[in-house]
Amino acid sequence: MRGQLTNSFATLERFIRDDMRMSHVYQPVMLLELLRSRGTASVEQIAKALLAHDSSQVEYYEQVTKNTVGKVLTRNRKVTEREGDTFRLRGFEELTDEQIASLAALCAGKIGDYIAKRGAAIWAHRRKSVGYVPGTARYEVLKRAKFHCELCGVRADERALEVDHIVPRNCGGTDDLINLQALCYSCNASKRDRDDTDFRDVAAKYEDRSEGCPFCELPAKRIVAENALAIAFRDGFPVTDQHTLIVPRRHVADYFDLFQPERNAIQLLLQEQRRSIELSDAAVSGFNIGMNAGASAGQTVFHCQVHLIPRQSGDVADPRGGVRGVIPDKQQY
Repeated sequence: MRGQLTNSFATLERFIRDDMRMSHVYQPVMLLELLRSRGTASVEQIAKALLAHDSSQVEYYEQVTKNTVGKVLTRNRKVTEREGDTFRLRGFEELTDEQIASLAALCAGKIGDYIAKRGAAIWAHRRKSVGYVPGTARYEVLKRAKFHCELCGVRADERALEVDHIVPRNCGGTDDLINLQALCYSCNASKRDRDDTDFRDVAAKYEDRSEGCPFCELPAKRIVAENALAIAFRDGFPVTDQHTLIVPRRHVADYFDLFQPERNAIQLLLQEQRRSIELSDAAVSGFNIGMNAGASAGQTVFHCQVHLIPRQSGDVADPRGGVRGVIPDKQQY
């Protein structure tokens, strides 16, 4: 028995000291909780241990304290006062220990009554994206955002990033990459208060089609790639070989009227088609990407379309200026 215990110690010691490969603090935190709990711990216990090390959650509630509850108790109700990052309870010095205990019991009772009355709904603002988002999807979202908040632009090393559902799950939003975005904890928390979009109306708009529109009625055999919100197909009047159009499924006039998930969907197809074209033709060494928005810009079919035009060295005498050539006299500069 003694030898078995010694072997267990040696095995764990070697794993922790030499073999543990860490991408976060999760492994040692879980092992530490198991050690402190005599070898057994519930998922809830381990989750609380992880939470204790998550500074982003502390930062989130620091914002709640300063900008929400702190303002109410200090400015509106005047039962607290603030100096810098410190709050003080007015008149605390006048309270006896018995009175303090009585007031604390009242607060605890208020908490219990409120939770009993409202249940889990009181944390709904922290559960907009309830459920597990696979690590691969999370990484792809953060990588696509270059590890910056897609709303305020803050870097991940300055403020923790969260994967947000653009259309919340409880409004029909999916876990597809096109419906996910990277937001810092502050922007994600603020989104609830500032975004009054009726998501039921948005969901219905995704089904908009226009009779007679060549892109709304595109034959399936022409589609070379697709996802939930966009399709890709070869241009009927190509500028170069494999000239590809990427369009939203929804009938929408131009790029400026797209919903963010549609822009994500189009971006995914642009990246996929770029790779596909490069693999199929080694001579392709560049691309023009563009769109026409409005008749004066040359748009003839009023369904948003993004052009992906493969280019090869020497396909024109002087390519300098690229898309500036939409006004020929301005292409050279």
